[in-house]
Amino acid sequence: MTDRVHPSAKTTAIGGPKPTFPATKSQLSGANRPTYRPQPPHRRHHSRGCVSTLCCYLFLILLFVLLLIAGAGTVLYFLYHPQRPSFSVNSLKLSYFHLTSPSTFNAKFDLTLSTTNPNDKILFSYDPTSVSLLYGDATLATATIPSFLHRQRNTTVIEAYVTSTEEEVQSDTVMELKRSTKSKSEVALKVKLETKVDAQMGVFQTPHVGITVLCDGVAVSLPDGEKPASASVENTACRVDVRFKVWKWTVG
Repeated sequence: MTDRVHPSAKTTAIGGPKPTFPATKSQLSGANRPTYRPQPPHRRHHSRGCVSTLCCYLFLILLFVLLLIAGAGTVLYFLYHPQRPSFSVNSLKLSYFHLTSPSTFNAKFDLTLSTTNPNDKILFSYDPTSVSLLYGDATLATATIPSFLHRQRNTTVIEAYVTSTEEEVQSDTVMELKRSTKSKSEVALKVKLETKVDAQMGVFQTPHVGITVLCDGVAVSLPDGEKPASASVENTACRVDVRFKVWKWTVG
């Protein structure tokens, strides 16, 4: 019996290569898909969040401190009822005045001031005080009053010898002073005090604050000779201005 051989049939030997099949549709779509790579965390947004949180905390701390200061100030105000000290000019004598040149002169003033502390529980401590006698905006003489303590419900009398030696001013001011000397008319002067003071309230003590006292309405006749001239101080009014320094700014 003979075996028949069909030419279209294919035989595969045992152990030979496996047959290949065409790729499916899902395999083809997976081959074209890009490879997934994990992205690093966005550190910029995280740092911005930290800065914002820190700013919020700092703002809350500052707000708390301001509220604490405001509350403490309110309590101290109702406990002590602080009032400003008052100043007045008791007397002013011009014992010597001499024009030495068209723009310089020598002068000597005897000044007596009073300052009153109206508070029952507050003591004022004054630094050395600068005293100036002004004619208009020109400074005629200066002096310095030593530091002193101003106790509660107390009036302190201050005496100062305000002098000038070859004080230089504008020629227009000297001409006006010469005319006043010849006509024996009164000259309007101002007394200016500048100092720093702190207030002591029991165990509490405030920081130093600057004050300026300006007394207007002093009228004096310039002496023509050795006889001193007394000023008229009945119409003198003194204004006290307080200057607070906040950081680099001065508030007055």
